Amino acid sequence: MTTVTTRTIAYAADGLTMIGHLALPAGVDRRPVVLVGPEGVGLSDVERRRADALAELGYVALAFDLHGGRYLGDPEEMLARCLPLLADPDRMRGIGHAALDVLRAEPRADPDRIAAVGYGTGGAIALELGRDGVDLRAIATVNALTTGRPGEAARIRCPVWAGVGSEDPIMPPAQRDAFTAELQAAGVDWRLVVYGGALHAFHHPPVDHIVRPGVGYHPQHAQRAWRDVVDLLAECLPITE
Repeated sequence: MTTVTTRTIAYAADGLTMIGHLALPAGVDRRPVVLVGPEGVGLSDVERRRADALAELGYVALAFDLHGGRYLGDPEEMLARCLPLLADPDRMRGIGHAALDVLRAEPRADPDRIAAVGYGTGGAIALELGRDGVDLRAIATVNALTTGRPGEAARIRCPVWAGVGSEDPIMPPAQRDAFTAELQAAGVDWRLVVYGGALHAFHHPPVDHIVRPGVGYHPQHAQRAWRDVVDLLAECLPITE
């Protein structure tokens, strides 16, 4: 196991001071980069640990913030902030670009080798970066089968992997179909994995606050989804080229 160095980074986005978590692998050389986006509740130790795990694998990883250092455990407060955000592609892109700027300023980061991994709202932001034409090597999303503005998926220049629970009421079959139809029409290299019996946010360990109906942890599928993400990175963003 390699030694990982972490630090907190403050940066401006969406009119807020965001508080991101940067994880660096051992060594001094430049490494490929992974942007990690959190669920709508905001950055938590779950995403911080995932950034650390990616750094263990040899990536420079930034778990970015959504709410100016806040974690929105109240579902109504979370929806009040996230629904307008999800309806505004330019705001999502602004949050994503601000995080990318932090990564590109990191001396250990290779700015020509970047992937984006996102969960829920963070996954929607990863997709919007692709639709904005950002030169990414891969996009991976869980619980984020969001569609974009007409025609903009054609600007995605990398493979897209998406995971969703079969019983997710927030991302039902009609949403899955719309998402895959958009990517197929745009000629994107896409994959969709439907995890049988899983609910929304199946990857996220249980929390100590009220959650929306249809949300639930599935430990086996959580491990499988993480392995799928790591495999995608190994394929599209290998540590050595």
